[in-house]
Amino acid sequence: MSPHATSRRRFLADAGLAAGAAALLDPRIARAAEAAGLHLSSNSYSWHVYYQREKKNFGADLDAGCADIAASGLNGLEPGIGGPGDIERHAAILKKHGLEMRSIYMGSCLHMPDKAGPSIERILAVAAKAKEAGTRILVTNPDPNPNKTDEQLKVQAESLGTLGKKLAELGVTLAYHNHDVEMRKEAKEFHSVMDGTDPKVVTLCLDAHWVWRGAGNSAAVLDAVMKKHGARVSELHIRQSVNGVWSETFGDGDVDYAAIVKHLAGLGVKPHLVLEIAVEKGTPNTMTAVEAHRKSAEAARKVFAALG
Repeated sequence: MSPHATSRRRFLADAGLAAGAAALLDPRIARAAEAAGLHLSSNSYSWHVYYQREKKNFGADLDAGCADIAASGLNGLEPGIGGPGDIERHAAILKKHGLEMRSIYMGSCLHMPDKAGPSIERILAVAAKAKEAGTRILVTNPDPNPNKTDEQLKVQAESLGTLGKKLAELGVTLAYHNHDVEMRKEAKEFHSVMDGTDPKVVTLCLDAHWVWRGAGNSAAVLDAVMKKHGARVSELHIRQSVNGVWSETFGDGDVDYAAIVKHLAGLGVKPHLVLEIAVEKGTPNTMTAVEAHRKSAEAARKVFAALG
């Protein structure tokens, strides 16, 4: 399992504003972008890791954290959710800061028959609450385990299909998310999900960088995924690297996002855009969390303008 995926899942399980002038300016930038049709959210994992390197805890003071999100010029947050109570907590604070929760991120265990049912029920209970708070998409990354058997992968695909149908009945879209693990062994797990589920009820949260990295830093594999599954992309996670190392801010780098935008725009697909910059060994450390997200948001709005 990827150490980065592991830390993210640990975060999900556990799951101020410094300059007045900037606070006044950035919300205006965000509203202007929203008026132009480009809503840009970020994932709470991004804020967790950037706060962590500043010796702070994003989850300890969600109110201050959401103030920082607003100050960075973003329009919303995709939080990692553990249960229904997390929805109520996030919804109230996000609303206070003029932010939306159009999507949420949840882990799941769907490859084991005795655990798939309870996992589905837990997710549905959360989704019902989230829908009331304006959530449109529920992103899940089924337990990342590179040793799932063919039978377990079959159970997982069937479980995702069941979950997708039940979520659709609630008016929520299910988006499958993968890390690098699912792209190993010739992307056996990724293909089992994508080929074994109905596109009408199981869409794709494309994390282009995880696809690229998981396939051995392969632009060709990412391009093949785009060509085969581009029409299923309901959400896009946005992260970049330079020479294989996650960059501190989003911009030019290893993944050709301009090509992704061109392909999606050509299909008429306008996914929910979620900035998910992150840090790892070798990532530069020159900015605060707000500065890095503000600069990344400005760059992302230019790159993804055609998807607005």
